[in-house]
Amino acid sequence: MAMIGWLVLWFSAPAALAQDAATGIAEEAGNDSVEAAPATPPAPPARLVAEDKPNDAGNTIMLSWELSPDDDITLDEARLQGYRLYRADVTDPGRELEFELAAGVRDLTLQRDEFEDSHRLIRPSRSFQYRLVAVGVDGTESEPIELDTPISTTRSWFDPNRSWFLGLMLLISFWIVLFIYLAQKGVDLKIRKIAGLEAVDEAVGRATEMGRPILFVPGIQDMNNIQTVAGITILARIGRTAAEYDARIEVPTSRSLVMTTARETLESSFLSAGRPDAYHEDMSYYVTDEQFGYVAYLTGYMSREKPAACFYLGAFFAESLILAETGNSIGAIQVAGTAEPAQLPFFVAACDYTLIGEEFFAASAYLSGEPEQLGTLKGQDVGKIIGGLLIIVGCLLATAASVTQNPQMEWAVNYLKFSVLGTEEPPEELLDQDLIEERMEEEADGANGEEQAFGGAWTEGNTQT
Repeated sequence: MAMIGWLVLWFSAPAALAQDAATGIAEEAGNDSVEAAPATPPAPPARLVAEDKPNDAGNTIMLSWELSPDDDITLDEARLQGYRLYRADVTDPGRELEFELAAGVRDLTLQRDEFEDSHRLIRPSRSFQYRLVAVGVDGTESEPIELDTPISTTRSWFDPNRSWFLGLMLLISFWIVLFIYLAQKGVDLKIRKIAGLEAVDEAVGRATEMGRPILFVPGIQDMNNIQTVAGITILARIGRTAAEYDARIEVPTSRSLVMTTARETLESSFLSAGRPDAYHEDMSYYVTDEQFGYVAYLTGYMSREKPAACFYLGAFFAESLILAETGNSIGAIQVAGTAEPAQLPFFVAACDYTLIGEEFFAASAYLSGEPEQLGTLKGQDVGKIIGGLLIIVGCLLATAASVTQNPQMEWAVNYLKFSVLGTEEPPEELLDQDLIEERMEEEADGANGEEQAFGGAWTEGNTQT
């Protein structure tokens, strides 16, 4: 019996110990739950104010507020993560307010007391209510503050900060209209000769003499690219010259819409040259949209047919050197034109003539000789002169301001940079004349103080002597 009693005690002891341990853990957890206090929400911000951003399209609301007392950088331990701003559309009075997050703690960080809301929903026909809360480090939100009244925006018809832009635009427009008028009256407007365009007759004539075709490549972009449009414009001149010389021209394209446009351009060119019977649609055809598949076809065509003249006029990229080197290897006259700066060195190195940037876009006015296009080209030159003069004046003023540290010159530089040439509203501290005058007075007082100190030290030295 004694042995049986010891066995019962032996097996029941661990269970009792486990039960006591579980009871202790439960009591400890209960004590913790009783002692744990609810998280204290942070102090809310104050005085939320909303304003319609001036001189815009009515799609921005400017909000500002006073920081929460817990948003203090002198505190030993941070109490806030930031702020959360909520927006609700109150255009419909009978609709229940539904606030959605407009900006979170990532945007509204500590010490941030303003925000510009430019959400796509904001427009002049709507009104909005805003709610702002401070967010503690544990994620708890403070009591919300709201606007006193909902806010709506208005669309401004004129931005006074861009008055200089309007003045410059009117000035350039005046010169454009004046040059168009002079061209229509028969005044000879001098246009600088472009060697690449002057060589069109030479290249087409050589192809005619050798009995070889003319290859025209309008680039690899579609008709929504301005370079393709400029290339097709030059194609009209090349096509008319080919019709007059009875030369064969090939225009393989990598876009179907470019093919259609090239066909219509060539048909018009042959008609204006009096050779509509010599035109056929197969002069322009579609190859493929694939960039290097298109280039492979062109290089193969050039190696087989050996065209006497090759024109590369449009948007080109990695294929520029491949085409130019292939054309150079077959001894063709090559004329290239593009506005891609990275491809110009390859064309310059391997082609006979290259239209660089602006020359490419001015080709239509140069070739057509129409008064409207010539006047526009000359008027744009006046605009470039005005822009160049403003840049020169700005550089001189900036240099003088840096050397002399004159506040008036600094004001002139900032005014020229932000108001005349810029598109953004200039900072008030840079253009406020009162601030400039205060700074000049402070510098003058500082200079007088240094002179007095120097004079006092000099007098004291003389007295000791």
